[in-house]
Amino acid sequence: MSTKRDKILIWIGADLTHFLFASGLQEKHDADYYAIIDITNKPKNFFLSQKFVDFKKVWYYHDEIKITNDGKPDLEYLKDVEKKYDIDIWKLAMNERIFYRFYDFHEFSSNEILSIEEKSLRLFENILEEIKPDFFLTKWPSFHHLELCKEMCKKSGCKIVMMSPPKLGYRVLLSEDVNVLDHADDLDNTDDNNQNFEQMREYLQSHSSHTQLKKDYDSDSKKTISSELKVLMDYLVSSNDNIKTNYNYFGRTKWKVLKNLLSLRIKKKQRETFMNKKLLKNIDLSKQFIYFAMSTDLERYVLIDSPFYTNQIEVIRHVAKSIPPDHLLYLKENPSNVTRDWRPISEYNELLKIPNVRVIHPTFSNTELLKNCSLVVSIAGSSGFEAAFFEKSSIVFGKVLYSKLPSVYKVENLDELPKTIRLALNTKVNEKDLNGYLKLLEDNTFECDLTGLYRKISRKFYFNESTVDVEIEDTAVKDFINENHDEIDKIVDEHKKKILQHKKTIESVNNH
Repeated sequence: MSTKRDKILIWIGADLTHFLFASGLQEKHDADYYAIIDITNKPKNFFLSQKFVDFKKVWYYHDEIKITNDGKPDLEYLKDVEKKYDIDIWKLAMNERIFYRFYDFHEFSSNEILSIEEKSLRLFENILEEIKPDFFLTKWPSFHHLELCKEMCKKSGCKIVMMSPPKLGYRVLLSEDVNVLDHADDLDNTDDNNQNFEQMREYLQSHSSHTQLKKDYDSDSKKTISSELKVLMDYLVSSNDNIKTNYNYFGRTKWKVLKNLLSLRIKKKQRETFMNKKLLKNIDLSKQFIYFAMSTDLERYVLIDSPFYTNQIEVIRHVAKSIPPDHLLYLKENPSNVTRDWRPISEYNELLKIPNVRVIHPTFSNTELLKNCSLVVSIAGSSGFEAAFFEKSSIVFGKVLYSKLPSVYKVENLDELPKTIRLALNTKVNEKDLNGYLKLLEDNTFECDLTGLYRKISRKFYFNESTVDVEIEDTAVKDFINENHDEIDKIVDEHKKKILQHKKTIESVNNH
């Protein structure tokens, strides 16, 4: 009697990670492989001719999402698909950075947005109906269309194997949901490593996601003027078909791109000058304060995990209104927001005007704030998790992986925020709880410098993130796989292990 072959659908984006390990996975796990490839036009030539992975069929996402001027979305279909897959289309679309971030290039109309949604949903639905995949392999979604695809796969009974960072550096999580551990007992039933807080803080320091990011970006990721000029000159003299075929590039004429680039450079300098003058670099840590750790603008943890709290200025106002009168609210700009060219000066001025708020420069020590605060508040960032290591409870507004900790409070109702803050202030972090959670993380993750791998890919293929619309050579891919064989092979083995775990669970359920 023949055994049914697994059908594995893989999402491949510009970071290339899932493509790079797909060939190794195909060698170790015999199955039928399919791919949705989400790239710009120039790399497409490589995928059309590549021999590394034998895909049964490939769909190029942006080839399927063609927008016409006279096209109107099928609203009845959108209503039906929302109900069928239990998804909220506007909630995801309104938080898509492409639709509201880049008004300098193209202002999307409601019809354009809903047409993109309809075409995306029809594509994903057709793929699911055609191949009926058993597994969907992907990175954590940073764009809404990947989140749509993931949710549709999940509702169709397809098992998700999603690769993401678990708020710890040098560890990688494979799970069905970026905010849920697939196999996790209650903390009371978890054997722990019996470490005290000081030992756990040492572990955090060696696995700090902040340190990992800083190390990877400081090593050699800074764009040199010469490399940026080369990319810019190549862009200005080459044709740009993406403007017609890829909605991420709508309206991006060469003149607009050049004008926008120069404008942002000037604004970034002006913002840094303002921050250096106005944001605090020396603060009184003896006062009672609540620490609000600001998130990087337009990141997944805000847009998708905290869809109703994307305006951080307003969230900070809500918190400032809700704290006890004997506390100040210290908030620190996220150092990673440099990748967004910082915030407009007008936003910093708004924050500086709030009477019980002190705005701290991004270079100030995060550890010192965690040590000395009474409570940590975050939209959905890692500081809420790190607070527990310093015996501080935390409040979050979005979905977070570390919500299993009893010292973490999620805001469900803004009217209850003052009570939630006072409850959290009186909550003591239990050493055993944190021990147990770290053991759960250890059991559900594996050691891997995924951020470092992304940086290597960026340096090798994308001029240190200067552009993703590049030609990719077979020899470069082959060299990269050989140079990074051990890291890629580890990812392959962990994916195979996860697939087999899912299969075993499914068989167990079917047998009962």
